[in-house]
Formats: sequence, structure tokens, C-alpha cells
Amino acid sequence: MCTTRCKWLPVPRRAFSCMTHSPNDLFEYTSGQWLINNALRHAERRRVFNVQGLCQLAAESVNRSADDIVNFAKLAQGGFNRTFLITMRDGFQMVARVPYLNTVPRDLAVASEVATMDLLRTSGLPIPEVYGYSPVPDNAAETEYIFMEFLRGTKLSDVWFDLGEAEIHSVVRELDLEQVAGVPGIPLPEDRRFCVGPDTRLPLWFGRRSQLDVDRGPYESAEAALVSGARKELAYLERFGQPLLPFQRLRRKAYQFQEQSPLDHVKNLERCLLIASSLVPKDPALCHFRIRHPDFQPSNVIVSRSPGSDWKVVGLLDWQHASILPLFLLAGIPGRFQNYNDPVSQSMTPPSLPKDFDDLDEVKQSRAKELYRRRLVHYHYVNNTEEWNEPHHAALTAPLGTLRLRLFIHSSELWEGETVALKVALIDAARTWKTLTGGDAPCPIAKFDAEDVRETRALGAVQREADEAWEGFQDAICCGSDGWVSNEHYETAMALCKKAKEYGLEVAESAEERDEIMDHWIMDDMDEEKYM
Repeated sequence: MCTTRCKWLPVPRRAFSCMTHSPNDLFEYTSGQWLINNALRHAERRRVFNVQGLCQLAAESVNRSADDIVNFAKLAQGGFNRTFLITMRDGFQMVARVPYLNTVPRDLAVASEVATMDLLRTSGLPIPEVYGYSPVPDNAAETEYIFMEFLRGTKLSDVWFDLGEAEIHSVVRELDLEQVAGVPGIPLPEDRRFCVGPDTRLPLWFGRRSQLDVDRGPYESAEAALVSGARKELAYLERFGQPLLPFQRLRRKAYQFQEQSPLDHVKNLERCLLIASSLVPKDPALCHFRIRHPDFQPSNVIVSRSPGSDWKVVGLLDWQHASILPLFLLAGIPGRFQNYNDPVSQSMTPPSLPKDFDDLDEVKQSRAKELYRRRLVHYHYVNNTEEWNEPHHAALTAPLGTLRLRLFIHSSELWEGETVALKVALIDAARTWKTLTGGDAPCPIAKFDAEDVRETRALGAVQREADEAWEGFQDAICCGSDGWVSNEHYETAMALCKKAKEYGLEVAESAEERDEIMDHWIMDDMDEEKYM
């Protein structure tokens, strides 16, 4: 934690200066390093602002004087924002959050999140109170900012792996109840504090997409929301599209290390538009517009408990990029809570530890307990959703609801040199058309050739193998999916990457294979500009 002590000068108007051992630490990302494009990732997260101006504005937002501030400390930093803890003389604390320059949409991100937080807080959710904000940098702090309540408690992620079954059931049940209270639908028109604005989902604004004049809402219908991502990416490809190597370098071998034309992706996006009207569920309840947390994971949940009591959810954080969308496009088990790939979870069988658990060695017991925990979380999430959140459960269990979501997600994704995930979803849609649409009307897209289907599914399988290999590499190096490592592990991880590359070159069976490793090594820096 970087801390700034504020010392006060006996001059008119109580002017002050904030002193720190390393002023730049307030402006830089200091929580870790990246094994790939480290300099670029740090440059994206550098944000210089006027510290004194921010302190002055923070004090004014809670009707305090600037000379009440005795401490200004870096609290946390993520992919899009940096937060600071401000402490007053009487012990009062508040949070200041400053977005990085790469946070998009620049003119909407802060205002949209503040409105979302205010709406949900008035609906009864445990959302931090917002004291003040600026969606533009034209102020004394020289940056956009949000000032908000500091919630005391523990991040759920800090105790997540220590929870027993009863505690998991209790916490997940409470989260479901919070979601019931917090999805009131579009705000009532007569409440003039709120209006539904543009959709701030990141894929709609990433890179040069922010320059596009496309429909980003508010959406007039469920179908308009469903096709928003596809129309956006079509507009992007028409203006900026170019052949690209797959961004994921482990996947490039399946394409013979050749750049891929965007024309196939354009064709698949146009297919999505053709079938969109038939994908909208006939049940009106599934088409009601709702709000759901855009990044629902344990680190964004604050819990607290008194001695002898259960953990209670006291805060839900980080509503940046939240959208108002039809329920059928929001339904699903959050990534950190789901265990879809496991047959036991798929069948909703009550989980248990292996019968021979006591006979297993320490490593196998650890793996068994982790699998048991994942199954427990998935099981209790679905059961609690069925009991306490019937609309969401109906969307979860709608026929082929997951396929609709796949089509929506993959048609909204950025063009990064591949279209196979979207094409596989289209093939599945054509194959299950009557069940998917609940009618007898023929599928409006031409039937896929059998050989084309076989080749596409084979390529999809190769993709999954490459992704699994990348996950294995992450585990071996102990890095995140984006190559992030802690500062303490950085030098060791870089040495392991270098050793792995040297071994690959050593065992390469031809000069061509060695050239491929040199040109496409997964942990080397790369030019990302053309993918923006």
C-alpha cells in the first residue's frame, strides 16, 4: 500500500501539500508484472492526476474541509481503475476511484456506473453510497473520479476457500436474494433521476470501435439488444477489417501460421442477423430488461460476520460496464461459481468427497477437496436460484438457452483472426432449429455442408486443446490468463519462460519449426495495434 501523509501549512485558505516517499507510485501500477507486453500493460495503467485537487474535491463531497484529511493511501488497482483510501482526522474513511486512460467509453463509463449504483442502492442492494463524481477530467483533480463509501468487511475471495458446506449454502443463498432485490428492470419513466443510456459493454467500445456510429442502445426491443454486438462488429470490419493472425498464438498452428481473412467472420455475422428474430424467446418474461453484475466474482463481494454468526453480504462492488439487457441474455451461473464441465455438476447430483478420501495422499486429498468445493458452489447456486429467483431459473433452464447466449457472446466478440466459435454455434443452431425456436418455420440460413461441419468442429476441438495447453502453461509458470504475476515471482517466471523457449528450440525437428517458435512464441512481446 502506498501512503501519502498530508501536512498542513498555516496560510490563508488552508492550502496543503501531500507528501509521499515516492509520488509516482500513486500514478503507476505497482501490484504486479506481466510476462507479455509488460511495458504496454503498465503504460495503460499509468494515470497522472492532481493529488491535492483530488483531496480538496473529496473533502468537499462530504462537507469537510481539506485540512481534515490526514492520510491518502493507494487501496487497490485492477484492469481499469485505481482506488485510494482517504482518512479524516476523526477516523472517517472514504474511497476515491480514478479510471485509467484506457477505460472506455471515456465520456460514459463513470456516469453510467454512478447511475447504476444509485439505482441499485435505492432498490435495497448493499451498494456503496456515492458522495460525488466527475465523468470528465475538467476539474481540480485533472481526472475523472468517483468518491464513495468505504465498506468495512472482508472480500469473499479472502475466505472463499475456507468456507464449509453450510457457509457456502448460506452465502450463495444470500447472493441470490440480493439479485432478486436488485433486478427491478428498467427504471420507471416518472423517476426523473434515471434514464436508460447507451450500452457500456466493453466489446462495443474497445479500440477503434469507439469511433463507430452504431446502435448501442437504449434498445427498443429484445431483438435490437440481441443483434447489437453483431452489427457493431460488422461496422468495425467494414471500416477497419484486415487479415489477422489469431491473437491467441497457441492456436496459430491450426491455421498454418497464416493470416485469416475477416470475410468468413463477416459471413457468419450476417447469418446471425438472419436468424436473430427467431432466437427471441416467445415467453415475454424472458425478454424483460434487467440489470446484472458484469463481473460477479468473490473479489467483488464484501462479507462480514460477528462471532458465532454466519457470513453476511455487506457490499457488492465494481458495476463498471453493467448493461440493461433482456433476461435471456443475462442468465447463467457466474464464471467463478459454475462447474459446467463436470458431469456430476451437470446432473445436479448432491456432491460428496470420494469414499476412499482418507486413504488418499495429501496431494490427491487437496485436489479432491477442491473439486468437491467447486461442485458444492455450483449445486447450491442452482438450487438457491430455483428456490429464490424463479425468473432467473426459468431463463437458466429454457430450452437451448445456453446456445442463444453463445450466439450472442460470440457475435459480439472482437475480430481477432478467428470465427470458428461463432460458426460452431451457428451449426448447432441450424441442427436444433425447431427446438431452439419452438416453431416449424424453416431455418433461414443455408444448410451447412457435412464436410464443412466436420472441418469446423475439428478446428474447434484443436482450439480447445490449445486453450487447455495454455492453461497448463499458466499453472506451470504460476501466471494469470493475461500473463500477470506478482512482483516477487516475476524474475523466476521470466526465467522459466526463457528456459521453456530454449527447450522448444532444442527439440524442434526442423529449421521451419524453429522459425515458427521464434516468430510465434507464446510468451514473447507482440504488436497489438492491429487488433485494436
